[in-house]
Amino acid sequence: MIRYQKDKDQIVVLTLDMEGRPHNILNHEIAGAFEPVIEHLKEEKAKGRLKGVIITSAKKSFLAGGDLEYLYRIQDPALVFQFTEKLKKIFRDLERPGIPVVAAINGTALGTGFEMALACHHRVLLEGPRIRVGLPEVRFGLMPGNGGVIRLMWLLGIERAFQILVEGRRFTPREALSAGIVDELAADEKELLLKARRWLLSHPEGRRPWDRQDGRIPGGTARGRLGLELIPRLNAQLTASFQGNYPAPEAILDTLCEASKVDFDTASKIESRRYAALVCHPKTKNMIKAFWFDHNAIRGGLSRPKGFGRFRPRKVGIIGAGRMGSGIALCCLLNGLEVVLKDISKMVAERGREHIAQGLDQQVNSGRISAEDRKRLLGNLHTTDTPSDFASCDVVIEAVFENENVKKKVNRETEPFLDEFSFFASNTISIPITRLARSSARPAHFIGLHFFPPAEEVPLVEIVRGEQTEEETVAKAFDFSVHIRKTPIIVKDDWGFYASRVRNTYILEGITLLQEGVPAEAIENLGLQAGMPTGPLALADELSLPLVWKYEKQAAAHYGEKYVQHPAIEVVERMIEEFNREGRKSGAGFYEYEGAAPVLWPDLTKFSRIETAPSAAETKERFLFAQVVEAAWCLHERVIRSVPEANLGSILGWGFPPFTGGVIQHVVHYGKENFLRRCRELEKVHGSRFKAPAWLKSLKVNELEPSL
Repeated sequence: MIRYQKDKDQIVVLTLDMEGRPHNILNHEIAGAFEPVIEHLKEEKAKGRLKGVIITSAKKSFLAGGDLEYLYRIQDPALVFQFTEKLKKIFRDLERPGIPVVAAINGTALGTGFEMALACHHRVLLEGPRIRVGLPEVRFGLMPGNGGVIRLMWLLGIERAFQILVEGRRFTPREALSAGIVDELAADEKELLLKARRWLLSHPEGRRPWDRQDGRIPGGTARGRLGLELIPRLNAQLTASFQGNYPAPEAILDTLCEASKVDFDTASKIESRRYAALVCHPKTKNMIKAFWFDHNAIRGGLSRPKGFGRFRPRKVGIIGAGRMGSGIALCCLLNGLEVVLKDISKMVAERGREHIAQGLDQQVNSGRISAEDRKRLLGNLHTTDTPSDFASCDVVIEAVFENENVKKKVNRETEPFLDEFSFFASNTISIPITRLARSSARPAHFIGLHFFPPAEEVPLVEIVRGEQTEEETVAKAFDFSVHIRKTPIIVKDDWGFYASRVRNTYILEGITLLQEGVPAEAIENLGLQAGMPTGPLALADELSLPLVWKYEKQAAAHYGEKYVQHPAIEVVERMIEEFNREGRKSGAGFYEYEGAAPVLWPDLTKFSRIETAPSAAETKERFLFAQVVEAAWCLHERVIRSVPEANLGSILGWGFPPFTGGVIQHVVHYGKENFLRRCRELEKVHGSRFKAPAWLKSLKVNELEPSL
């Protein structure tokens, strides 16, 4: 658990090594193991036989953080507070008795793991492309609860600590050094321990700023002028960014304000109480379920076809050197793959290289890769205008513009050069994979890989299974997606697939509300207040109104006589055919784009035909209900097969509010029977788009809980 080694210089090395786990985590087990070790260190110090302590790890990571399974399960804030205070005592005992302690961070340290490092007097971090440190708790609806908020405030000041904590960023080693959250970097593990020892021998006294009489928080406390100027500005920033939907950022700011006015130990208790309340908040449970349990289930192969060995791609071909193709290529390069990038001419393909080079420059500037890495990665990129250069590729991804004939043509040109083990993927957003596969001589090896723009940033990929796509091809596409660090969800080749189909309901509901007399500005603001990242009218413009209409035409063709036209289509049709306003790319849509910033088109009022508009509460409710009901129909129709994929896909794919835990978790949180009752009420007033499918009615909520 904790190995204890003492050298001739009276320096003790504590090596963390939890048995039976790939990573060390801070749970009750390791906390209990630390207590006797701390007591022994105190005894050694009292006898003059100890000059310093180094804490490191026997694992590839340093300390992975807290036990999210425990945090998801526990419901009593008092128990959380009790355990947090126990762990904090260990951290305080490390830093208080005058024993200098160095964290020799030999791998990733996140959350509580990095809080332990912050409790040490000095931090040396190993450099490595995969190593990250930081306090990302806010991404799970939490805040650091084991001294992270308080110590970061004392190190960096209120404002900088606030920005880091609310962002929840995972820092590369160079970013961490630049931010001031680590003190030194080491090139290898030998240098890591050498630098740790050197610092200990030159710093015999271990005392933190908050334990000194002259200690001051950088920039001052929340009292006086700082409180009058800074805190209102940070509060406004919170409102603009989170719309009051997330308790964690607000708890972070409140803790920083209160903690800055009192001594360290009182501040620590304030932090513990805020943290304990957050752990037991329903929104926190939703986010832990989505970003931990659902994420792990999906990437662990929940829907991956069984019985096939792991596919290990080495070389990827990409057809289309535009923004999408270049973004996919960048993902592949950053994850160790060789890339062949093809376009209609070598010159056009080289433009893609320029875009990729810019992306790599950003990686260098942020410290994620070195200049040498950039040169090496660009060396793994080959541009071409010749399909025969795909001969040794394991995967070829077509990412040309959305034209069926062009997509079929490039497939026919490419296939003769592919071997029997490779597969061909189309990045179409709206054309059925089964139809595209008709041009293929090997439809069993033809599949859809739907990336979302910008491809280098959005973590979701839809794997679209055509009617003739064989299971092994699906498994290979899954493994490829995981290899390039995407979260894959497997969907049926149906109209709109999953993400685009459900996202369209948000847009159409917004347009319908415009018809019902809700002002356009209110529609956009209420979309944000509901938790969506973009207003529905702005989103329609980004996608283009012809595409929004195309999805509805596909729905009409799919359902035939059962199809009921959405009332918003009347507006979409008029916008395109009567007013020639198709969206941002055409220069005019629901917004006008002539000035420095887009502004809503003043003539949108002409679409309003109802004088009494729905309330703000109903508007926000309908935004979410429309999406949830459509997602439930996707599960009912087997477009998507698992609740974890539906939940996480909704968050990562189009920005369904993370605090809900995803589309189906929103039903759980709302209460299934209450949700169904409200669906019936909305259906009675607004029609069949709010009709819940049989799948949702028969849903057994208790079976959705993760097994712990």
